[in-house]
Amino acid sequence: MLDSGLFRLLSCAIGESAAIETFAQLQVAPALLNPVTAQVSRAEIAQALNMALFRDVTLRVPAAAAYVADQQRAGQKLCFDHGALRTVAWPSGALPAGEAAITRVLRPLGFRFAAPYPLPKLKMTGRAWCHEDFPEEIAQFFVSELHPEQFSSSFQAAVTRVLSSSRDPLQPGDMALLEQLARDKSLPWAGALALLPHLIACFDRQHGLFSLEDYQTLLTESAEMAWIATEGNAFNHATDRVEDLESLAAMQRALGRPIKERIEVSATGQVRQTAFRAVQVQRQFLHEGQVLTMEVPGSFYEFIQRERDGERLDLRFDAANATGIFKMTTQAKAQAEAC
Repeated sequence: MLDSGLFRLLSCAIGESAAIETFAQLQVAPALLNPVTAQVSRAEIAQALNMALFRDVTLRVPAAAAYVADQQRAGQKLCFDHGALRTVAWPSGALPAGEAAITRVLRPLGFRFAAPYPLPKLKMTGRAWCHEDFPEEIAQFFVSELHPEQFSSSFQAAVTRVLSSSRDPLQPGDMALLEQLARDKSLPWAGALALLPHLIACFDRQHGLFSLEDYQTLLTESAEMAWIATEGNAFNHATDRVEDLESLAAMQRALGRPIKERIEVSATGQVRQTAFRAVQVQRQFLHEGQVLTMEVPGSFYEFIQRERDGERLDLRFDAANATGIFKMTTQAKAQAEAC
């Protein structure tokens, strides 16, 4: 592990001790643990990005950190199934609108569009992206896109104000490296090391402070847009692929962890999902010349059980399951405080 190109790449991005810890937590396919050579494959960069984003979720969600620590004490490594994030199909300052802000990264890394998942109750569309080279071994991305045109004019105006200050974490040099990666399916080490931190930065909030009034306008019509307003394109959740979801949920419930009561089951019966409820986080807003701090929903951690569809693992998602899981970030009653 320590001699692999993947470890070198990840440790340069997040630090050696953090990389060692993350490798100890996650299953990594042996085919991704290749010796250091002159080039870094797109699969290695994709895996390093996924591992960094998984670690970020565990650092932000205490229940996830506790669960991961349990597994480590038991000598078990987690199977990272997918990460999910939210985007908005609307002008967003310097950032490309909607899923394009993310898919411009995923395509050169070797991810291909797998399937759409309409989420009409949420006025969103989910899309799955699966890695072409290692579909079962490299975690998928579930990228959802909210459609403001389906909401009121006041909602649309609030979305415009909130997103207008968005910056683009990718510079022209980064885009040139992504084009090279898409063409050659690999990069020289210098390019890979320069690019990865900027790819990680894409999965964050890119806009600045905004008004509490705009937040309340968004929250009235869409808890999902309100979440995007405070959290941006950060991983909404990361997901552990498990063998027995019923037993796991019962154990987490017995430990007093905030796991949802219901297990979501796909229409095919092949995919089952549940999750911890979102952690509450402190975020700042502007109000009447002051900066206010308010507790709002942050990210959460999910569990999924997938059955085999013949010889292949069923890597599909389910729109009804996704709609149910989205409720993990429903806003709780919160108080704003001046600071």
